[in-house]
Amino acid sequence: MKFLTLREVPGFLALLRLPAGSKLPDWATNGSFWCAVSTPDGLSLVCDPRSLPAILPGLRIEGPWRAFRVDGTLDLALTGILASLSAPLAKAGISIFAVSTFDTAYLLVKADTWEAAKAALAGAGHQVT
Repeated sequence: MKFLTLREVPGFLALLRLPAGSKLPDWATNGSFWCAVSTPDGLSLVCDPRSLPAILPGLRIEGPWRAFRVDGTLDLALTGILASLSAPLAKAGISIFAVSTFDTAYLLVKADTWEAAKAALAGAGHQVT
């Protein structure tokens, strides 16, 4: 198994789901880190919690979360990247939300588990900076 270098993504994040067929709201793209995935089940968003409108009736909003970024560009043929990160976190009882891009992977953990997540990842041999 290859050990990975993880970097902290500054700030906090919120997770929420808008109803199926929703358009991407302008406020969701504020901030340096955001993600939107549309499926027949709904529009899932990861965004800066400071961007959320004051009133979003009936929506489940989860947060705050913090994120690790896998350092470097990952070849799309690599296998086991998320498994090598999620296994030590699962063993420590820490839930995750994973986001992948064309170049790398991001691992989100609840903010109140941040220090325990860093310790679990470091204990598994990964470098956390």
